Amino acid sequence: MDELITQATSSDERDRGPVVAVLPVGSFEQHGDHLPLITDTAIACLIAKRIADDHGLFLLPPITITCSHEHAAMAGTVSVSAPTLYAMVKDIWHSLDASGVPGLLIVNGHGGNYVLSNVVQEVNVTAPRVALFPVHEDRVKARSDAGLESSGAEDMHGGEYEVSLLLHGAPHLVHDGIEHDDHSAPDRPHLLTVGMGGYTSNGIIGQPSLATATKGKALLDSLSESAGTHLALIKETEGHAS
Repeated sequence: MDELITQATSSDERDRGPVVAVLPVGSFEQHGDHLPLITDTAIACLIAKRIADDHGLFLLPPITITCSHEHAAMAGTVSVSAPTLYAMVKDIWHSLDASGVPGLLIVNGHGGNYVLSNVVQEVNVTAPRVALFPVHEDRVKARSDAGLESSGAEDMHGGEYEVSLLLHGAPHLVHDGIEHDDHSAPDRPHLLTVGMGGYTSNGIIGQPSLATATKGKALLDSLSESAGTHLALIKETEGHAS
């Protein structure tokens, strides 16, 4: 993970003079027997670092424990409450704003962090300052650009999308045996009530056997490109404020 976390110094950021920071938000939760508990954090870091490098942003370290309550029945999962995550992100944005970095792109690696949408909407009441990324449209485009074979509904957790990104950017995190973990549960109407345990016994919903490093690179390329439209809105507001 060291290579995915910023090594910048204070002078590096002073010389860069960014007006937008990027915050990876992951989780610490089960991803079956062959992916680590830090999977979502690693993926958020991969995406955030690529975006920061491509767009000249202030890369922040990740938030690593978030809202993974739907995984609570499975070993290794640790969560914080939604109000705690809300407060952490809000405080980080206030600190950035006070230091002269008013824009924030939140790169969310875990679908259960619903409260992030509320933070973003509240901050943006007066002007666009914060964006949540990737949104549904970004993921759909990335899946198409990368030629993924599974659908978004099929590929919910530990499947083709996530494993492809790891195979490209952090292959050492993908353990032997993942190719045998495919599990189908595309319809999950009671997920909020029964959690992941109601739909999978091995912790996976998706087809990791379809994942490749080539698809992972294409996903990352597409996501970095899509981030530009979100960043343009934030930077445009900052330009008008200046």
